[in-house]
Amino acid sequence: MFSHEARAALLPVEAAVVLVNAQNGVEAVTERVWRFAEEANVPRIVVVNQMDHPKAGGGGGLSALVDDLVDRWGRNCVPVQLPISDAQGFHGIVDLVTMEAFYYTPGGDGRGKVTGEIPASVAADAKLRHEALVELVAEGKDELMEMYFDTGTIPEEHLITALHEAIRDDRIFPVLFSSGLANMATDHLLDFIKVYAPSPVERAPFAVRNPTIEAVAASADQAEAADDPKAFRKVADSGPAALVVFKTMTDPFSGRITFFKVISGVIKNDATLENYTRRGQERLSHLSVMQGRKAIEIPELHAGDLGAVAKLRETLTGDTLGQKGAEIQVDLTPLPEPAMTYAIEPKSRADEDKLAPAIHKLMEEDLLIRFFRDPQTNEFLIAGAGQPHIEAIVSRLKKRYHAEVTLKAPKVPYRETIRAKVEAPGRHKKQTGGHGQFGDCKIRMEPLPRGTGFEFASEVFGGAIPRNFIPAIEKGIVESAVRGYLAGYPVVDFKATVYDGSYHDVDSNEMSFKMAGRIAFRKAMETAKPCLIEPIMKVEIEAPDEFAGTLMGDLNSRRGRVQGMESKGRTTVINAEVPMAEMLTYGSLLTSMTQGKGSYRMEVDHYDIVPQLVAEKILANAKRPVEEEEE
Repeated sequence: MFSHEARAALLPVEAAVVLVNAQNGVEAVTERVWRFAEEANVPRIVVVNQMDHPKAGGGGGLSALVDDLVDRWGRNCVPVQLPISDAQGFHGIVDLVTMEAFYYTPGGDGRGKVTGEIPASVAADAKLRHEALVELVAEGKDELMEMYFDTGTIPEEHLITALHEAIRDDRIFPVLFSSGLANMATDHLLDFIKVYAPSPVERAPFAVRNPTIEAVAASADQAEAADDPKAFRKVADSGPAALVVFKTMTDPFSGRITFFKVISGVIKNDATLENYTRRGQERLSHLSVMQGRKAIEIPELHAGDLGAVAKLRETLTGDTLGQKGAEIQVDLTPLPEPAMTYAIEPKSRADEDKLAPAIHKLMEEDLLIRFFRDPQTNEFLIAGAGQPHIEAIVSRLKKRYHAEVTLKAPKVPYRETIRAKVEAPGRHKKQTGGHGQFGDCKIRMEPLPRGTGFEFASEVFGGAIPRNFIPAIEKGIVESAVRGYLAGYPVVDFKATVYDGSYHDVDSNEMSFKMAGRIAFRKAMETAKPCLIEPIMKVEIEAPDEFAGTLMGDLNSRRGRVQGMESKGRTTVINAEVPMAEMLTYGSLLTSMTQGKGSYRMEVDHYDIVPQLVAEKILANAKRPVEEEEE
């Protein structure tokens, strides 16, 4: 449910470490993160963690786990280490590049590493996997292939350089093994990243936009200027100073902390940079690098470095800053739309006062959070990636800002519409002494295609109704439509045409004709075959193949219509259209049906008629709008 955070983190990094659980193997979320990195062209290093678990390998052993990785992600997914395990558990690893064994003390602090001989139990396997690694590294490099055929191997110094280049170029995805809990082989992982992962200056230049050129092209409609508004900014100290903000965090003591990646140039402490996105200037005081939650102040940052600075006035996630006159804009990876929405209600008046400011601070940190009021139900709604994401937001509201709220399933924004073309009169006449009230109109109502809304037209001729009273009739119809007819839900997707009527020289006024419009609307609704319509969600569900049948059966039971299925490796993606009323609590049920391996996202696609049996239940629990003054 927090995979959007992983996706956003791919912009500032040069390589991604994809973690695989040694017991469960590749899970649905792992597959998603892999695809994110693939789309972002980020080199990947696979780390199989929890090797100290008794069920590491998932019952099929190491070979089965590696075969699964190769089956999913291709033969370029190759081990560069071999775990040393026996009946007593995980003891260390064999480095398949240097062909050395490293042993750790179980339950220690990870520092008890000693170098030793490769144990006989894995020696043969290590030799075979070393040869496979050398052969894969040599592919595509004529000089290395020649060296390999001549000697049967590649010298270690050449192999290290070639492996570094292969990882940088996305030709090899190395597989390593570790135990994070026991802190075993994690030091070797860090050493591997330092030696083999690409450095910032080796990454491809950043794709940037030039807002000035785009503005000129848009205003002057110059095709030649718009041909290539994109450019590239190389990661180098020699370029103009520029940075992109990839994350914002609010700290109770330090205030807003801004995390950024230096795109080019050198950023010095107390430098003043222009915010190209918001057209303001920011002073970068107390320039820092983060070590965990601790900020270490430094005098300057170079191209490719990650830094942090506190208390910037206007800068938010996604902004690009730099020196004046070298304006660029770096676009962040587009985030998915929120998958789940809840109604949120403060527990007390004090919580209500704190709620909006606190949520807006959280929205600065997490761009996927949405907070808004539904104009139809008048509920405050909060949307996020899923139930765990929204629950985490609620927890942060309480811990950081002492604002307690209650989560509820949102009300379904039903609407009403008509299915028949009808005509109806509306006459409002009242005499109470002195000037009276008189308005008389005849309207025609007809259904419109779904999603059209409301249209109004006038076919009055010959002065039957003065022109200045026509808008009052429209206003009366609109006000009645908003209040609904069957159950108080707005009436939509219809056209009302006033085609005749009469007036009184003295007693007619706008209020009279507005009331006449209301009366005509209600009379028309009586015979226009009114019905309820409900929002239909476009749903995309992603889960391992073995759960596809169960999920499709469940969707059918929810009045869903499966639109198609797609296979991605061992994951199935189901696209369906399901009524919103059936999806309000789907997140927890999906977790239960897929053992926590499934995920979904949805958005409103269109409205459709509610089946009769379902509509009867809704109408039985709804209050019909109070009738206003009749004729």
